[in-house]
Amino acid sequence: MNIESIQLISLLGLGFMLGIKHALDADHIVAISTIASQTKNLKSSSLLGISWGLGHTATLLLISLFVMLFKIKIPTTFALTFEFIVGIMLVVLGIQMLRKIFKEKIHIHAHKHDTDYHTHLHQHQISLSHNHAHKSFFIGTLHGLSGSAALILLVLATVKSAFEGMLYVAIFGIGSIIGMTIVSTVIGIPFLLTKKFSSLENSVKILAGSASIITGGMIIFHL
Repeated sequence: MNIESIQLISLLGLGFMLGIKHALDADHIVAISTIASQTKNLKSSSLLGISWGLGHTATLLLISLFVMLFKIKIPTTFALTFEFIVGIMLVVLGIQMLRKIFKEKIHIHAHKHDTDYHTHLHQHQISLSHNHAHKSFFIGTLHGLSGSAALILLVLATVKSAFEGMLYVAIFGIGSIIGMTIVSTVIGIPFLLTKKFSSLENSVKILAGSASIITGGMIIFHL
């Protein structure tokens, strides 16, 4: 094995580890937590991480392809604009979560059976009939757009060909998919464990929603 092959393998290994680390960014975690709160089981929660990773990786690959083939320069304002959009998105996700909590109100219904009247408590629950994978994919796409400039500049500075560059981005993406799948699975555990205890479940959701709003606000005001 020659030196160039060793350097390429080392670069790809670094890309894989950076991809896993990239999934652990605070804005990624709080975004996925707002969706994971609505999952029915760990499988659905894990699927959210996979969907996020696919959206993130697809975006990076597409942008990298244009940059490396057509020598397009990405302006700094591009990434900053999408960072701002990500901040807005996090605030909206947090607000949506808090609204859903307060919509699940317990109230009394009266019913008549023949000549008998009776009442019972009723709660409007948010439907969990789907796993929000499409929403997670879209969020991953936005995160890919907001972080694409720095990643691509790093790749262009170290690789010797477009093929190596695309391979690096693909390996980076695989790392981010694995990392976010682990993150979304772990995040789903407290939500699932507290589903039988409504007050505790709501407390965890309020914490996640508030964290999303705060993180989004910090991104917006620090740009």
